[in-house]
Amino acid sequence: MTGRLRGRRLPLVVLVAALAALIASVVWVSGAGSPSWGPGPRAMTGTVSRTGAVHDMAGADRAAGRFAQRWGLHVGEVMQFSNGYYAELLARDGSRATEVLIDPGTGAVQLEFGPAMMWNTAYGMMPARSRTGTAAIGSAQAVRIADRWLSGHRPGLHAAEPERFPGYYTLHTLRDGHVVGMLSVDETTGTVWYHTWHGRFLRMQEHPGT
Repeated sequence: MTGRLRGRRLPLVVLVAALAALIASVVWVSGAGSPSWGPGPRAMTGTVSRTGAVHDMAGADRAAGRFAQRWGLHVGEVMQFSNGYYAELLARDGSRATEVLIDPGTGAVQLEFGPAMMWNTAYGMMPARSRTGTAAIGSAQAVRIADRWLSGHRPGLHAAEPERFPGYYTLHTLRDGHVVGMLSVDETTGTVWYHTWHGRFLRMQEHPGT
């Protein structure tokens, strides 16, 4: 594959895109609340696993699986983008735990930038949040918030069904019914964070048995 999906450039590309996403208008707040932050019970801060170059979806699945085993998790959905691979990790009961990125050039697996780091209340960098007087956002409301954001920032795209992680939802973005990317919605504030770092969507699969 040409340039192996530009795998060796993934860390820089992802970091620049994530910083741009944080600073620019892709982060949008529809609600209110002043969070307080602290360490979480299973934070993956600074954890990176390297297993060698990844050449296909099966390789990305295996790399993510080895990373997941450290926390008693397993792999769910795996996606391939032009900038690398993405996987969701599931708890033993099948609930979604967190999201990771897999660098195709090195096989490095790490916590995904953005919501998985900043909003995940179990596995993120700064997860322990408390807000008083703020009701949690339900899945249907998350879709409405996502669609409203997309209409103003990514015209022509619509949100798919939400997938709930601890503290937030992640939703595929669709054009004419086909996946093109993803965004996340904070379940307390309604903040939207578009995943700009992935690049062009290529394919996806569910881990066997999930």
